[in-house]
Amino acid sequence: MQHLKIPRQQSQDASVIASARRVLKIESESIAALAERLDERFIRVVNLLDQCPGRVVVTGMGKSGLIGKKIAATFSSIGIPALYLHAAEGSHGDVGIVSRGDVVIAISNSGETEEILKILPYLTRINATLVSLTGNPGSTLAKRSAYVLDVSVREEACSIGLVPTASIAAALAMGDALALAILDKRGFREEDFAQYHPGGSLGRKLLTTVNDLMHVGEHVPQVSEDAPIYEAITEMSCKRLGTAIVTDKRGLLRGIITDGDLRRLFEAKKDISATQAAEIMTSTPRTVKQNDLAAMALHIMEECAITCLVVSRDGKRIDGIIHLHDLLKAGIV
Repeated sequence: MQHLKIPRQQSQDASVIASARRVLKIESESIAALAERLDERFIRVVNLLDQCPGRVVVTGMGKSGLIGKKIAATFSSIGIPALYLHAAEGSHGDVGIVSRGDVVIAISNSGETEEILKILPYLTRINATLVSLTGNPGSTLAKRSAYVLDVSVREEACSIGLVPTASIAAALAMGDALALAILDKRGFREEDFAQYHPGGSLGRKLLTTVNDLMHVGEHVPQVSEDAPIYEAITEMSCKRLGTAIVTDKRGLLRGIITDGDLRRLFEAKKDISATQAAEIMTSTPRTVKQNDLAAMALHIMEECAITCLVVSRDGKRIDGIIHLHDLLKAGIV
């Protein structure tokens, strides 16, 4: 009996894979078909959203509503003020979030979703601009819309043709196409994206500056160029940064001493009792400015295989010091 179960299980597994491949094929073909439909109407909608004086309000029901939430979130992430309106709640007061000058994007495959149709008179009264993403260009919703984007599909990926699948994928893809077309039109950069994602890793890399993380004042390890080497060692130990900045009599930057410099001194078996800081320092230390990105400081450290950078506006005056550990703790990786 056990020998009979193995082929049956293999047959079931093959059926599962075949079903999944069918779904992916249908959905990918449905999305690809949208590219052939893009025309002047798409351009007009992109310009409308780009120049919208108010907000973009996305509405829908059921699965279309879930897609609407994602589209609104994508718009917001690239600097287009957007929010989601649950169509059913809209006719019970929530439609009040829509104001004159707003653009409303309604998502309905049939174009006859009752909850959406109920709020259309209000949108007309306040002169909000209606854009529909629908699979039925001849529907009531399409006829009442200022702009219509056809997201119809040849078939759903569901084997019984009932579960919204390909139609939902097409609506989502069209929403992404609108958002990213606006992004390219505006010349959106990584720095712009980071402004709306301050809590993410990209935001930390592109918004955190050296000034946010550097050590200043009494926390900066420094000694004069004629200081005995023991004084430099004491300063390095007290400030716990593994380095000491060397300054001249005016307090201007002359060089830097690191743990590596000390090791090389000991390996040379010199009489360290008479050694001064200027004798073992690196006279051309790498520097960064306070307003430089912390990510730039990390890049310099990695490139030069060092763990500290002097912070200086002109290569002479010392504003502070930044250590590799400061960057790692801040998540600048």
